[in-house]
Amino acid sequence: MSGAFLLGGTIPHDPMMQLQDILYSQGFGTRRVCAGLVQHGWVEVLEPSPDAVWQPCTDAAKAFEPKGLQFRVQEVLWPYREKAYVMLHKPVGTECSQKPSTYPSIYTLLPAPLRQRPTKSAIQGVQAVGRLDQDTTGLLLLSDDGQFIHRMSSPKKHVPKVYEVMAKHDVVPDQIERLLAGVVLDDDPKPVRAAACVQTGARCLHLTLTEGKYHQVKRMLAAVGNRVESLHRLQIGGLILPTDLAPGQWRWLDAQDLAKLQM
Repeated sequence: MSGAFLLGGTIPHDPMMQLQDILYSQGFGTRRVCAGLVQHGWVEVLEPSPDAVWQPCTDAAKAFEPKGLQFRVQEVLWPYREKAYVMLHKPVGTECSQKPSTYPSIYTLLPAPLRQRPTKSAIQGVQAVGRLDQDTTGLLLLSDDGQFIHRMSSPKKHVPKVYEVMAKHDVVPDQIERLLAGVVLDDDPKPVRAAACVQTGARCLHLTLTEGKYHQVKRMLAAVGNRVESLHRLQIGGLILPTDLAPGQWRWLDAQDLAKLQM
């Protein structure tokens, strides 16, 4: 797996960092705010050692090796991540936008440090890898790694995404054949086809796509004479939405999860 997508990867320069800089890199505010957290005694650290114990630290300039470091801020555990990779079970009635127009933003479901992580771009924090409509639920990835976001969302990479589609009317064999053969959408003369289409019920399909056009699933179903009643993303690459991750909950991606995304 490429090191660019590893959690807690190698540090490009001096591996030692001041505690205030570590907190800043993880989204706990400006360096002054982070120094204040430390000086007030609100930060404890746990270094990667077999006999390590939690130690309070009030010296904001004290240096640590960040890789493998865990710390608690006001008793909340937060492991160091050089880059953030998380999954979110997007609930219905939320928008994948920092400035939503009608519904609450999915970013309000994330803790403040994930939303405030410093980045090289003008937008702070993790960003959604692609978007799901407000009424679409399921697996959503977020990261502050621009290369990862591009790789997972670029249509040239053909990352498969599996959707559970509940149609308004019974699905007939001809409709499945047309979805697999390709349908023409009104804004693109090039046919768009499903990579796979499995009927799991009279009105239910598992539809696999390798590109992401605007309202693509809904428009593809409309093109074959049906209509989407509900839409849920089950899988991206080899990563399946965990059954124990409830709508609105998020989770760090571990190394195994990231490996499942390498196609």
